[in-house]
Amino acid sequence: MKFAVIYYSVSGNTKSMAEEIAEGIRIAGEEARLFSIEENVDPAYLEQCKGILFGTPTYVATSHWKMIEWLNHTSGINLSGKLGGCFATAHYAQGGGDTAILSMIGVLLVKGMLIYSGGAAFGQPFIHHGPIALDAVGTHFEDSREMFRIFGERFANKALELF
Repeated sequence: MKFAVIYYSVSGNTKSMAEEIAEGIRIAGEEARLFSIEENVDPAYLEQCKGILFGTPTYVATSHWKMIEWLNHTSGINLSGKLGGCFATAHYAQGGGDTAILSMIGVLLVKGMLIYSGGAAFGQPFIHHGPIALDAVGTHFEDSREMFRIFGERFANKALELF
């Protein structure tokens, strides 16, 4: 099964976590490709994907405007019926990472995606809306890598179950 991880990254942090999610999908035995919205996104590949994950840096307690612009006007991809999920990077725990994810989830719902949340069903780490890595909180960013891989693996397994 094919999956895509689409992201926008300013400092490289969101790209780094996108790579961890893709690795988790591969651990589940599935194909995953990464796409930056600033580069060429392959629409033919996205059409074949059963699941697509979207990542954003947190900007003023919401998703970066370039990601929303891409989702609303640039992508041109039919997302209806695909499994969708989101992730974010932020500086601090109260920096708006959850609201950044929720702002993207609203767009994905309008576009007809099925939204993934592992919630507490799979135990720890609990990943309700999507994983967030914090770069200004001790070693949280590096410590989050495993959580992002787990999220990717769980996402792929749910897609396999659904499709």
